[in-house]
Amino acid sequence: MLRLGILGCGRIGQVHAQSIGQVPNAELVAVADAMPAAADALASTSGAEARAAEDILSAGDIDAVVIGTPTDTHFDLIQAAAANRKAIFCEKPIDMDVARIRACIDAVEAAGVAFMSGFNRRFDPNFAELQRRLREGEIGEVEIVTILSRDPSPPPISYIESSGGLFRDMMIHDFDMARFLLGEEPVRVQAVGAALVDPAIGAAGDVDTAAAILTTASGRICQISNSRRATYGYDQRIEVHGAKGLLKAENQLESTVELATEAGFRRAPTQHFFLERYAQAYVLELAEFVGAVLDGKAPTPSIHDGLRAQALADAADLALREARLVEVDLT
Repeated sequence: MLRLGILGCGRIGQVHAQSIGQVPNAELVAVADAMPAAADALASTSGAEARAAEDILSAGDIDAVVIGTPTDTHFDLIQAAAANRKAIFCEKPIDMDVARIRACIDAVEAAGVAFMSGFNRRFDPNFAELQRRLREGEIGEVEIVTILSRDPSPPPISYIESSGGLFRDMMIHDFDMARFLLGEEPVRVQAVGAALVDPAIGAAGDVDTAAAILTTASGRICQISNSRRATYGYDQRIEVHGAKGLLKAENQLESTVELATEAGFRRAPTQHFFLERYAQAYVLELAEFVGAVLDGKAPTPSIHDGLRAQALADAADLALREARLVEVDLT
């Protein structure tokens, strides 16, 4: 049995608490939040105990921590968790600064503790199946990967101002997925973007509509499209073209029922947002973490995967701001 503590009881902390409850050999012991009322509420619904974060980090009855706090708190919490020999699951991004992520890597490796980066989309059953079939060579050598990711509506401007920008808080998932599917590390990044959805996002120094092109050393291409607005719901699609064919994963709809009349065909809308779309992926993600820690194995995606996704996000941001191709070394 792996005994866990959650740091951060907001939306993602609540998701992880629900997921832990569905994972065999996992027990949620305690939760903590900077707002005591949030910790008390999650403790009440999950059956865990509300404690201070420092008490969870040093507790003898907790083996691992799930970090779902704001990004600017991750560094100190990772350092403290490593010092206390806790296994660590940390939501993306690990930190906004790759140098600080490298410092976290040093701390984690020196302590010899397990670390998993929270890229839940790898565990979506459809995306995972697509990647498995790629690796088995079903469509031959990968030539071009296309990733579409569009939110139903933009977040509050207060979030935009502290998020690090679209490339670091939204497209970072797609950078990780690109690495997951390409089979080679990207070495060049190009990006374009604009504030087309909400001028206030542009005034805050960010974009809400963007595209990036990643290229590997052998010439494989990944094209990524992001938007903070999709009037038809949460848009999450992947297509991979290879030498022998095509593999693709479509949107998940609210139901599979389709109406056909003389006016044409009508299907259900897409699932509304990530909570619904990736509910199963979050459970499978935590199951991977728990199983790896109990078996003494290194969980995947690793802290190095978190570093590489952040480096790609930084490169895309630089490519946009300087209107040039950016070389990146992820080895």
